Amino acid sequence: MSFDSTRDYPLGTRRPDLVFTPNGVPLADVTLDALRAGRIDSAEIRATPATLRLQSEVARAAGRVPLAENLERAAELAGVPDDLLLAVYTALRPRRATAAELEDWAARLEGHGAGRTAAFVREAATAYGERGLLADA
Repeated sequence: MSFDSTRDYPLGTRRPDLVFTPNGVPLADVTLDALRAGRIDSAEIRATPATLRLQSEVARAAGRVPLAENLERAAELAGVPDDLLLAVYTALRPRRATAAELEDWAARLEGHGAGRTAAFVREAATAYGERGLLADA
């Protein structure tokens, strides 16, 4: 059965067959008992890019375009290592990074398939430059 973004929401109830953990554990197997028994760990209780993209389709079909776009960005960020995300977050604080450093962060994000977020970092670098919020080189 194919996915219907107008009929299959909520995914966990109507299409749990489409929801898996990062390591492929089906949603039905993600339980507190499985966690306690060590069959899954906390890394398995994360949204996957595939699930976030499906949620984005649902939001877009409902006319919630900004939410759909946020979910699409979340989907690309789901595969980015946490330490990289935290470093980029820190670099985006005013006067924490130079334009060149922000460009380096954007390139690293692109290397992880996060092109939308890389574009955001580049946009921030331009805006920070115009407002005098970049770190001194």
